[in-house]
Amino acid sequence: MKILVIGNGGREYALAWKLLQSQSIQQVICVPGNGGTATLTGCQNRLLNLQDFEAIAEFALVNHISLVVVGPELPLSLGITDYLQGKDIPVFGPTQEGAQIESSKSWAKDLMQSAGVPTPSFAVFTEPEPALAYVKAQVAPIVVKADGLAAGKGVTVAATIDEAEMAVESLFQNGFETVVIEECVTGQEVSVLAVTDGLTVRPLVPAQDHKRIGEGDTGPNTGGMGAYAPAPIVTPELSTRIETEILNPTLEALKVRGIDYRGVLYAGLMITPEGNPTVLEFNCRFGDPETQAILPLLETPLDQVLLACTQQRLAELPTITWKQGAAACVIAASKGYPGAYEKGKVITGIQQAEQHGAIVCSAGTTLKQEELVTSGGRVLGVTGTGKTIAQALSVAYSAMDCIHFEGMYYRRDIGYRVLQDVY
Repeated sequence: MKILVIGNGGREYALAWKLLQSQSIQQVICVPGNGGTATLTGCQNRLLNLQDFEAIAEFALVNHISLVVVGPELPLSLGITDYLQGKDIPVFGPTQEGAQIESSKSWAKDLMQSAGVPTPSFAVFTEPEPALAYVKAQVAPIVVKADGLAAGKGVTVAATIDEAEMAVESLFQNGFETVVIEECVTGQEVSVLAVTDGLTVRPLVPAQDHKRIGEGDTGPNTGGMGAYAPAPIVTPELSTRIETEILNPTLEALKVRGIDYRGVLYAGLMITPEGNPTVLEFNCRFGDPETQAILPLLETPLDQVLLACTQQRLAELPTITWKQGAAACVIAASKGYPGAYEKGKVITGIQQAEQHGAIVCSAGTTLKQEELVTSGGRVLGVTGTGKTIAQALSVAYSAMDCIHFEGMYYRRDIGYRVLQDVY
């Protein structure tokens, strides 16, 4: 088979890398891909615009693509699945209507309420004045969210009412038409990604992300600075609860609305101190960097799982199997991220890092005269595996010591919630 992967980040590199391990895969083409996917054996890039659905469909038809796997949320929210399905091209990823579970926080909240899924209390505003009046009547901390897509940076956990007011004003000033203000719940965040064919839902191993730029989870939110899997906080008992109290009811609520949802159903959860799961948000695609920590542990060929979802036969697929042990991904970012950063810095040491046993997933990279250079905020995802999270992190950090580019920054405390004195 030939598989087309849509996107240009570390998640898409990991998807291509994993798909190429299947004996059924002849070739993976990434649109547009990055500097790393351009050099991945069996993979090639095609420089097409992610929003040019007509060109993507034409390429898929001419090249006899067996399956299109959509990585990022933006093309899903714009209806790429609907367009390609209209051309009889199989797609892994929900329709535009289903993608609202991520593209509209207020829509997702309404869906959760109708499904009886636990989620923090909230209020929705389309004008700044009522939103600011509501904030003034609350007690901090309080959460302010952009209703639409914001590349993982549209959430402010405001420690003070003044900070919440500034967040509300900033979102409206930056063009967001709707803002969601939410109760702040405490505990540990965990990412539970599941695959579904619209009838059956199968959770993958749980992961724990590190969203803040600074060590100890300080500073502004990012797209994610590292992740590990499986997350020990999700016990078998809790996993069953998440499936029965959150994933299954959400899928049923989507079906009630007439939405045939085939793709990833990603629940961003808070596990409260009492051990109860509550949904902070849903995403409609694979997480980044969670995917870089989850896929190295997957034993079942990835193409079998994705095809079973698109062909609505997930229930027929034997249990998804996983390797023993753990995986951990550490993100190398450009200096200044998540704010302004420079590009074009030469990256060295990847081959040596891989000799340490790490998987180096290119993200914000491009090839320039045969050299890999930086082109994004999150540049590389360095993943280690091992029998334990401690071993996996040791591999990742040993590999990270080999890599260099000017201004490289990475957190040295990934996994701190479950480990002490590892580094």
